[in-house]
Amino acid sequence: MKLIFALLAMLPLACGGQASAGRVLTLTGSSTIAPLAAEMGLRFEAVNPGSRVDVQSGGSSRGIADVRAGHADIGMASRALAASEEDLTPVTIARDGVALIVHADNVVTELTSEQVRRIYLGEASDWSEFGGTSGPITVVNKAEGRATLTVFLEHFGLDSRAIQADVIAGENEQAIKTVAGTPGAIGYVSIGTAMVDREAGVTIKLLALDGVQATHQNVSSGAYPLSRPLNLVLTTSPSPLALEFIEFARAPEQNDLILRESFVPMAEKL
Repeated sequence: MKLIFALLAMLPLACGGQASAGRVLTLTGSSTIAPLAAEMGLRFEAVNPGSRVDVQSGGSSRGIADVRAGHADIGMASRALAASEEDLTPVTIARDGVALIVHADNVVTELTSEQVRRIYLGEASDWSEFGGTSGPITVVNKAEGRATLTVFLEHFGLDSRAIQADVIAGENEQAIKTVAGTPGAIGYVSIGTAMVDREAGVTIKLLALDGVQATHQNVSSGAYPLSRPLNLVLTTSPSPLALEFIEFARAPEQNDLILRESFVPMAEKL
């Protein structure tokens, strides 16, 4: 982070200036961050005439790979960077949680971590084992390369190869659509995305985990156990336009967009 502050200090007051005119900024990666980045991109374009912000999803691993290879100016990663990624610099713009979701008609309202492990390891296969209506559990897992999968595996101490999945989903919306259309399904997705979809009438329910509700407030307070940073990722030699966008994205003026996506703004911003 010290590197980012040093680089930002070298910039002129670029946001709203002409230094980025006629330039295209490309962000790729996390499907959790992509909608937020796209909304920020529209605002950035409005104050930087002639600039264009191109946001593409595909998973956090894609964002990491693309920024390293120079295919993207900024990667999007909805997780902390690994030790093997220390050549990159993460800039956290918000926080989010990962929620277990089921169909809205499922009478189960919460699970413990041990129960989640049993379900995903194939040791429990019927909802009646957890106080639900008798019926098979359809296990929805996330695809390799997705940050949500990484966070899930680390938190529950699971090996991806041991998971007994019925459905593999890529983006959050794919997992949500699967659960909403399958009464016996369980999956896990961004709390922010799930809350926005639920409020729009999508037939899903967020489960409490170990007695803590999956809410924006509990992520903000630190009470919810399964949370993560939402990072924009740079190389050590980012373009001036990328730095302008980072500065713009971290400004308090973008907090309304962060809250609209049901994410948690950072306590301290530039």
